[in-house]
Amino acid sequence: MIQLVLAAAVLTVAASVYGAIGLRWRRRARIRREILELVAALDFEPYHAAALKSGATEAAAAELLLGGYLDIDGEGAVLLTERGRAFGRTPVHPVPAALLEAVRRHDPEPVSMGWIDCYDEEYRARRGTYRSERDAQLPEIPRMPDGEGRQPLACCACVGVVLLLVFWVVAAMLLVMARPHGVLEWVTATGAALGLAALWFAEGANKGVGARTACDDPLGDRLRDERHPAVAALDEQQRLHVLGSVEDRSRWRGVDRVVDGDGDEDDEWDDDWWPDAYHYRAADNDDEPDGGAGDTAAR
Repeated sequence: MIQLVLAAAVLTVAASVYGAIGLRWRRRARIRREILELVAALDFEPYHAAALKSGATEAAAAELLLGGYLDIDGEGAVLLTERGRAFGRTPVHPVPAALLEAVRRHDPEPVSMGWIDCYDEEYRARRGTYRSERDAQLPEIPRMPDGEGRQPLACCACVGVVLLLVFWVVAAMLLVMARPHGVLEWVTATGAALGLAALWFAEGANKGVGARTACDDPLGDRLRDERHPAVAALDEQQRLHVLGSVEDRSRWRGVDRVVDGDGDEDDEWDDDWWPDAYHYRAADNDDEPDGGAGDTAAR
């Protein structure tokens, strides 16, 4: 008769455990469906979508480059054009307008977009204000329950796992020790063994539920394939120049020096870089009198 008792107990516990797993699956699947439907219905403004991917500066630089406000050389140095120096001409959108004003504050000395993005406080503040205003318009997106901040429930779950393990060990020992006799006992013993096997794989089934219903970064998945129209309109060379300028976050290029982000200066000329970066200053050297060269030759 012990086999019958064991079978009833084991199958009851197994049904309870898998019932809880099934309820968890159903709840998580419902929340996941709600999250994905809500995110899919969102209509992002292009710069907001870029900001959510930390690409607002790149998008603004692309728009200013296409609009003829600035030029970016192969080393990532940003140079204002005549249109960019005309203060009456400013983009309508606040993000490229803030970036253009930041470049104007450094004119006529070139600067990288990455340096502005990291160290220009006024630009960072205006970009942050735009991001905050747009984020406030987003609906509240449900979060998948992960157990964080619910210590009592987590403690109860740990106690339940320990009790289940103890029950499994005791039931297995009793099933091995009790030799079945007759067809009924063999059938009940087989049922108890199947129940114990099911309990053994319950933890894997629970992890499978978490993996199949995971919804870690729905916004990132939604925005991953979206590109800002200005970025998409760049040709290959322009794209490389913009990326190089945005990724150069540690240096500010002065007239005759390269300055690290922490303020250390390097007074040595970079002969491979500066002629391209300061091509518009070449005209200044043409205004020097010829007498200076003659005096030098005479000496």
